[in-house]
Amino acid sequence: MSEYHTSVLLDESVSALVGPVDGVYADATFGGGGHTAEILSRLSQNGRVLAFDRDMDAIGNRIDDSRLTLIRSDFRWIHNHVLHQGFKDGIDGVLADLGVSSHQFDTAERGFSFRYEAPLDMRMNQEADRNAADIVNSYEQEDLERILRMYGEVDNSRKISNLICKARNVSPILTTTDLGKAIESALPKFAEHKFLAKVYQALRIEVNQEMRSLEKFLSGAAEALKPGGKLVVITYHSLEDRMVKNFIKTGNIDGRAEKDFFGNTTAPLTAVNRKPILPQESEIASNTRARSAKLRIAQKEE
Repeated sequence: MSEYHTSVLLDESVSALVGPVDGVYADATFGGGGHTAEILSRLSQNGRVLAFDRDMDAIGNRIDDSRLTLIRSDFRWIHNHVLHQGFKDGIDGVLADLGVSSHQFDTAERGFSFRYEAPLDMRMNQEADRNAADIVNSYEQEDLERILRMYGEVDNSRKISNLICKARNVSPILTTTDLGKAIESALPKFAEHKFLAKVYQALRIEVNQEMRSLEKFLSGAAEALKPGGKLVVITYHSLEDRMVKNFIKTGNIDGRAEKDFFGNTTAPLTAVNRKPILPQESEIASNTRARSAKLRIAQKEE
């Protein structure tokens, strides 16, 4: 499993998640199965884990354990699946690691990384209709500028979107190399990789509708939890972390506190840790992809 992906904040997240050892828990982002395996190791024979992933490569990491139900699905549908599995009174905890798996980054043909010559793909669900090439070749310049700015916080997003449109008018942008050449003149010297990472992040988020999925997941997870159940989320960039923080605080991703007739905030969750838990230096040294991780924990109101 470690060759596929090294789980981040493994002990911290699972320790925060697991309460009753005979409880029911969900790993909303199965990936390499590291978090799921750790959850299972802490449960009794009566415990259960529901795990979710939309990537068929991840489904191939299935763990042979009768207590595990592995479901191929976008985690936005978590509440529907919890009900379908018969847990109408809710489950004891939900964990989500929002990071892209090392396998997805390191498998060249998946097109998630500018480090490789590959088709511009970036689909987490490889059966989805739209890939990154479709976006860069069909979106209006204004829409490209918007997603680069919003999802990647890309400097000069207008210039980048203009360069993409000029290049595609000459020849379709189909590969990572094509995209690199299209925007090469705008890459900052000595920071090309950091800049490209932001561009790729923005395209990946748009391809997979990650922010919409996260919004629906957060509300679905809150509904799926029993009173007193835990929501544990690991984030990696400011946009998703802000959404998670706002939802825990107010019950919506915009951070607007809604109150009932008596003036009480109606958010379904309460933060367990006011400040996010960060990886230890030793973990970052052994797994550099952990360096931007933040762990947030919340509990459903009883």
